Amino acid sequence: MLDHVSISHQSGLVLWSRSFTPAFASLAASSASPVNALVREALIEGKDADGFERDGYSVRWQLENSLGLVFVVVFPALLPLAYVPELLGRTRQLFVSMFRGVLEELAAAMRGGDTKPLGLLEERLKGERWDMVFDRCLRDCEGRKEVKVEPEAAPPSAEEIAKNVHALKTRMRQKAASPSPRKSTASTAKLMRKWADSPVSAGDMAALDYSEQGGEIKVDTTGLVSADAMGSRTANGYEVAEWDFKLPSEEEILSRDTQGLTVKEEASTWSLFSRLAGRRAVTREDLAPVLGDMEKNLMDKNVAKDIAEKLCEAVGTALVGKKLGLTSVKSEVQSAVSAALTRVLTPKTSTDVLLDIQRKRAASEGPNPYAITFVGVNGVGKSTNLSKVAFWLLQNKLRVLIAACDTFRSGAVEQLRVHVRNLGALGEEMGTSKVELYERGYGKDAAGIAKDALAYARENGFDVVLIDTAGRMQDNEPLMRALAKLVTVNNPDKVVFVGEALVGNEAVDQLSKFDRALRDFTGARKRGIDGILLTKFDTIDDKVGAALSMTYVTGQPILFVGCGQTYTDLRQLRVGHIVQALLA
Repeated sequence: MLDHVSISHQSGLVLWSRSFTPAFASLAASSASPVNALVREALIEGKDADGFERDGYSVRWQLENSLGLVFVVVFPALLPLAYVPELLGRTRQLFVSMFRGVLEELAAAMRGGDTKPLGLLEERLKGERWDMVFDRCLRDCEGRKEVKVEPEAAPPSAEEIAKNVHALKTRMRQKAASPSPRKSTASTAKLMRKWADSPVSAGDMAALDYSEQGGEIKVDTTGLVSADAMGSRTANGYEVAEWDFKLPSEEEILSRDTQGLTVKEEASTWSLFSRLAGRRAVTREDLAPVLGDMEKNLMDKNVAKDIAEKLCEAVGTALVGKKLGLTSVKSEVQSAVSAALTRVLTPKTSTDVLLDIQRKRAASEGPNPYAITFVGVNGVGKSTNLSKVAFWLLQNKLRVLIAACDTFRSGAVEQLRVHVRNLGALGEEMGTSKVELYERGYGKDAAGIAKDALAYARENGFDVVLIDTAGRMQDNEPLMRALAKLVTVNNPDKVVFVGEALVGNEAVDQLSKFDRALRDFTGARKRGIDGILLTKFDTIDDKVGAALSMTYVTGQPILFVGCGQTYTDLRQLRVGHIVQALLA
């Protein structure tokens, strides 16, 4: 077991460290630390090149001379760990591959006595989730076991072969001498042929009856929820878990082109002096290659082309003429793009739906349910993710009514009925609140059904009404007018657009036309989209550009993302997570 790991600059500045035991954590902060002894006696004086031991601890290290880094591992001297050299080598390669750009800036700044890039490195360590990358590497090294080579079995001798042949012949003679079982001569009764025009008997009807006996369908709740995907309970209620982007593999990290955004500068004495003096202003020519690479990177992450162009153009305009000092053009562009992405993605309105529900209940004299309408194109998963939202609300002890207003798609009402049956069975097991389906079949006016559902909810004390609508293409004006009528007549508290995370430019077209149609056809209220729910988020890895594109178009926040097939597969997105994924 390790006691301590650290990554330091040769000047003595610790860039990252971790102690695995409380005893060494206090020791590392004192002058008696074996790491301090390593720096004094081994690195400065160069006494021991292969290893170092002090006070019962073994210390191993590797150097990265190009960047002036020292990678150190400390473990008990009585516990030899064979994987330490491999761990040091892999840690050095991963750390340099992930942070080479900022490490080069830090090395240059250290020569000038400036530690400002250290703050940038700390942000990158957190953003790139270095702790998790190292933990995975450590587990992999610790889990490797030496494979024991079993000696090959010796070939059988002639005596063993003869003995086996004799035993086989004996078994065959015994089998031939044993009498074979007689075949049963009892014949089965021949069934009477049933002709198509013969009258149907009670027995025929019973044979064709596949319905459940007892009248009540039993629901198997196995697989409807995932314990690993459950959210957390706080003083404010049940909160869905946050989306955690998958860590890149070591192969992906090591294959990164860390020099892709580097800008070559003129090596003149005046240029160098101006840079060190902090007087060099950035020009369009400096920014062009960096912004070009950044724009391409954003489009590779599924950001719509025109949005990527506008973002990079705005960043370039803001940076032209700025004096950089010791920071590089690449670093300054990344910081500016990060700030721009954060501004776009930061919600302008409240995303706390539970708080909005509580406020409405407190402000209303009588029963007045909170209404959420789900809209979107065909096949994006509106009904499925509506049921996930219902599960989240039920976990917060709210009574939920689901209004089946998709009166066009065959099977839409039955799909919601199955979801309500499943949620009801889960509610009985988990002790949550009541859920019910309000439906009036097919071919009816969706706006009228939603109105009746809201009235039914008020009469029966429901807290929330989730309104499911039919999927429709954004260019179909008659269907968009019908949707606007539903919104105008019922005035829901939130209109949530449900879209796929897989699409890029198409997402912009869908969302912008839905928002424009609602504003154009809802009369004087000019009601548009209030929030976004992205589905199939577990299929895109780090290509989260649709989240940026959709938020950029309307300025509305992403409330949830759907990421699986169980009712617990609903997640929240943090702005920092999206920014990190876009810039990775």
